[in-house]
Amino acid sequence: MPTKEELYDEAMFDFSMGEFDSAIEKYKQAIALDPNFFDAHHALGMAYYRKGMIDEAIAEGLHSLEIKPGDQLTHTSLSMYYIKKGMKAEAEHHAAQARVAGWREDLKKPKPGP
Repeated sequence: MPTKEELYDEAMFDFSMGEFDSAIEKYKQAIALDPNFFDAHHALGMAYYRKGMIDEAIAEGLHSLEIKPGDQLTHTSLSMYYIKKGMKAEAEHHAAQARVAGWREDLKKPKPGP
């Protein structure tokens, strides 16, 4: 039986080849092995988005935020999903949250010394 990492790697390859159905199945298998596998949840949302399954993409994006609250990439993806769905207010909210998350990361970086 493949590990969650092996399934994720195979799914990423399938995704890169445009084989979204296969990628989706492998992401789901990886998530079944570890329900809190953030990278698999996020990638699953992107695969749904590429297939035009926007409601499913949004659901995975929101689940990703439950695992990693305040994640910049997830907020950026959610903004994109909501734009595609025509939900401007939600898209703007997540775009703003992505900027805030980016600023927080900048504050964590060490400042160059004299």
